[in-house]
Amino acid sequence: METKICQNCNKNFNIDAEDKVFYERMKVPYPTFCPMCRAQRRLAFRNERGLYKRKSDWSGEEIFSMYSNESPVKVYERDVWLSDEWDPMTYGREIDWSRPFLTQLYELMLDVPFKANNVVRGVDSEYSNNATDPKKCYLVFNATNPEDSMYSNGVNFSRDCVDCSHISKTESSYESFWLGGCYRTHYSVQCVDSSDLWFSRDCQGCLNCFGCVNLRNKSYCFFNEQLSKEEYNIKLAEYKLNTRAGIEHATYDAHNFWKKFPNKNHQGIKNYDCDGSYVGNSKNVHESFLIRECENIKYSQYLQETPGCKDCYDFSIWGNVAELVYEATSCGNGVQNIKFALLTQENVHDTEYTVNCTNGSANLFGCVGLRKHEYCILNKQYSKEEYYELVDKIKKHMEDMPYVDGAGHSYKYGEFFPVEMSPWAYNETLAQEYFPLTKDEALAKGYRWRDTDAKNYVPTVLAENIPGDITEVSDDITKEIFECAHKGTCNHNCTKAFKVIADELSFYKKIGVPMPTLCPACRTMERLKFRLGMELYDRTCMCAGASDITGQCKNMGTHSHEGSPCSETFKTGFSPSGDAIVYCEKCYQQEVA
Repeated sequence: METKICQNCNKNFNIDAEDKVFYERMKVPYPTFCPMCRAQRRLAFRNERGLYKRKSDWSGEEIFSMYSNESPVKVYERDVWLSDEWDPMTYGREIDWSRPFLTQLYELMLDVPFKANNVVRGVDSEYSNNATDPKKCYLVFNATNPEDSMYSNGVNFSRDCVDCSHISKTESSYESFWLGGCYRTHYSVQCVDSSDLWFSRDCQGCLNCFGCVNLRNKSYCFFNEQLSKEEYNIKLAEYKLNTRAGIEHATYDAHNFWKKFPNKNHQGIKNYDCDGSYVGNSKNVHESFLIRECENIKYSQYLQETPGCKDCYDFSIWGNVAELVYEATSCGNGVQNIKFALLTQENVHDTEYTVNCTNGSANLFGCVGLRKHEYCILNKQYSKEEYYELVDKIKKHMEDMPYVDGAGHSYKYGEFFPVEMSPWAYNETLAQEYFPLTKDEALAKGYRWRDTDAKNYVPTVLAENIPGDITEVSDDITKEIFECAHKGTCNHNCTKAFKVIADELSFYKKIGVPMPTLCPACRTMERLKFRLGMELYDRTCMCAGASDITGQCKNMGTHSHEGSPCSETFKTGFSPSGDAIVYCEKCYQQEVA
């Protein structure tokens, strides 16, 4: 174990034997930022859900893009960017040994156009982004093979879902988070292989359950009480879920009921030797977040694409058969042995410090926007021998003349891009969700900040007048503009007004729930309140034998430590300052019904 001091937050962090093996395998120096500061830096290069109208730098026409007009980069229409109508090699340049290499790379980033959005093989999904093979989707982000879905993010191989986050192989579900293999599951979290659930948490193999928690292979349970089918349907009808009052009543009752039951220290099933939050079907995954079907992963986030990744460190977002990736974000689809990469995808391999490189490119260093190219530096072609000789020289140059950001942090070879090189303002990115800063704090660190656009929508229906019963709503309501109930007073990038489209209204009527009163941005952030943060805490199991140590949860099972407090320690995403009851794996399993 070796202890380092983070040059950003000045806290100690450890580099253990396993880390050292990986760094030696990747031929990179040890990091100088701690894991959380490294994650924050990468996430500042990810605009997850923002779309803007802006002028194309190719045609001058107005297009939808994930880059606003205020972004410093040039933007082409996606189809133009992918075409042969322009050549990124024309931007190639010589290496200037009198200046930091990352300064030169950033200048190249500002010259070479970016594509307007990051959609691979999309069909009728013009208003989605960061998606592979979306079909007939509207405002769906960070997704693989989503179909007929709306207002969702983290959607993989799912269809007919609305207002869902981080779901896989799920269908016809609404307002839910972290589902796997579910059908008609609504207002629920962390459920697997279940159907017809309402307001349930951590249920597996369940059918027709309401307000339930920690159940396994149960049917017709109401707040964990076993009922007959007839009794269950009567109680379900009593809540009048077609009305907003009924939904609010059920939400209040269910969430209060959930608090009486323990949470497992980590969220996920079918894992071997894993820790972190929301890790599933994985092996040897540590200190990571939102991971599916991965092996040998550490310090990584949002690798939910399937098939998963293998042998990666400090990798944020995407994946899909990615291997040997280090310090990268928004990269995937068959990439291999890539380091310090942004938006590098589709079978690219053996690259370092690349941006927007794709389509089988290989052996690139410090390149932007290249497709099917090899042995290039700063978009200039070299022979194989020249390339390797220059790469070694550049790495030494980065050691001798590092890039220094506005806060005085030094970026030698081995560090990801400085935040100030991001195409997005800090508050446009996922970094703001997990590591929030005020405008003054961000500007003081040298980051850009984007003030919210003025919205000129004039609502035709005030929030308090939005119909509260879906059975009373006619189809012509899609012509109205609704006021968001938050009215812009939240910190959710509220649009203040929203519309309900025809397919969306049909979905609400099909499942029998009232129309929302919040805009899509606010609905997303309210739903993600269920999501834990990335940071892990060292904690001790709260089980005390007959109950938890607070006395709120009365245990059902027999525990090996009997009447004494459990001494098991673990890492968990549940903060010690929260009110959640957190058990170790063994104690939790005794309480699963």
